[in-house]
Amino acid sequence: QVQLVESGGGSVQAGGSLRLSCAASRYTNCMGWFRQVPGKQREGVAGIYTVSGRTYYADDVKGRFTISQDNAKKTVYLQMNSLQPEDTAMYYCAASGYCSGGYPIRGYWGQGTQVTVSS
Repeated sequence: QVQLVESGGGSVQAGGSLRLSCAASRYTNCMGWFRQVPGKQREGVAGIYTVSGRTYYADDVKGRFTISQDNAKKTVYLQMNSLQPEDTAMYYCAASGYCSGGYPIRGYWGQGTQVTVSS
């Protein structure tokens, strides 16, 4: 079992920044961030291979979001800059021993943290 605790969500105006944190009880090979809005499927935002540090991003966040890790703290971060109203969603941290397309699959989920961007 892996427990994931997210923090850092909130409300900002367009153009603002937020940093999400995900503290893991145990590190896994692949960790990432997903987001979901009501009525839509959960989508991958950013992923990281924790051993190599290789990162992956969804096209619509490239250049604005950065995923990083602190191995000693077993924590993964998502720095979000130039936020836009369309980034409004519940953001979930995920962890797994397996990656597919750069994102963790068939693993564990955090409880989610809400990000709201106003225009």
